[in-house]
Amino acid sequence: MTGLVTLAVLGLSLSVDAFAAAVGKGACAPARPRLTDALKIGAVFGFFEALTPAIGWAIGLALSSWIAAVDHWVAFGLLAVVGGHMLWQAAQAHDDTADIAPRSGAPLRLVLTALATSIDAMAVGVSLAVLDVDIVVACLIIGGVTTLVATGGVLLGRHAGPYLGRYAEVLGGVALIGIGSLILWQHLSGQA
Repeated sequence: MTGLVTLAVLGLSLSVDAFAAAVGKGACAPARPRLTDALKIGAVFGFFEALTPAIGWAIGLALSSWIAAVDHWVAFGLLAVVGGHMLWQAAQAHDDTADIAPRSGAPLRLVLTALATSIDAMAVGVSLAVLDVDIVVACLIIGGVTTLVATGGVLLGRHAGPYLGRYAEVLGGVALIGIGSLILWQHLSGQA
């Protein structure tokens, strides 16, 4: 069973895209964002970041009998691909943080941005299913961490600008690859 610390690190890793978008939102705000505004934006990101792993988990459960013998490889592969994609995005020459951040605060744009930044959590949800993780606890931790991280991103964005998001994305990608590698190592060494 995946521990709370691992789930918290997973939540931090998955919240990087939301953080980058929130930093962009704060950087594009016409006035310094208030805490209540930042909390509202953070809660939207947190909701979608909590919802998508549950969807992936349901898909993973449906497929678990077919992949039981290689579940550790599936978990490692999915986490490595998501983490690698985060590293690839961070390495891109252009700064896309401002592109994905909603500029006017329109609710629909915020929801679409939150959904777009949480798609990677669906793939992680498949991994959580094959690892027999309590999905309610995992979703609550992932959603809660994302809410806090995105709220902080909005507040920091006005001062730090969009550059901070790229470094956070590198850290998140490395963390996801590390978690996947740990799962694989534990299973192959008989510690799982």
